[in-house]
Amino acid sequence: MSRLSLAEAQRVLDELKRNGHVFASKRSADYMAVRRELEAKARELFIRKGGRPVNDYPHYMTVEACSWIKSWYENGRELALDIDEFDESSISFTYGDLFPTMRFKDGKSYRGNVYTKPEIFRLIQTFGLSQAWNADGSKGPERYIEVQIWDDAVVGKYIGQRDLH
Repeated sequence: MSRLSLAEAQRVLDELKRNGHVFASKRSADYMAVRRELEAKARELFIRKGGRPVNDYPHYMTVEACSWIKSWYENGRELALDIDEFDESSISFTYGDLFPTMRFKDGKSYRGNVYTKPEIFRLIQTFGLSQAWNADGSKGPERYIEVQIWDDAVVGKYIGQRDLH
C-alpha cells in the first residue's frame, strides 16, 4: 500500500471498508499518513544502525508463522523464506507490529526501535516469540515479530505465486 500514491491507497482502503469483512476494513482514516510516517522513522533508524535499504517502503513478513495475521484475510496464507536468503543490510525487525512498537508508551525496553538480525535474535532469546506467549493479545499489542524487507531481490521471486500454503 505504501508504494501507491496517497489517493490510490485511500481508494484501496475505502474499498476494504465497504467490503467490511477483513481486518484492514477497521483501519482509521489517517492510517496511510501514520503508516508512511512510521515507515520513514523505521527506515531512518535502520540506516543509523548500518542498514542499506534499497526501497523507500518495506515489504512485511513475520519471524515464524502467526495464525492471527492469517485471520486478517479471506484466504490468508503463509510463505516461509530462509532468513539467510536476505542480505542483513536489507532487513530490519520490530518486536511487534511497527505501529504499536513505535507508538505505545508503556516503558517496555523494545519499544520505539528497529533491530538488526543479531539484535532481534538476542531479543527473542530474552523475551521469546511474542506469538508464542501472546497469541490472543491479552498481554499487549505485540503478537508477532515483524520483518521489514527493504529490497525486492528475494521477495520478488515469490510475488504473484499462487502455491503458497
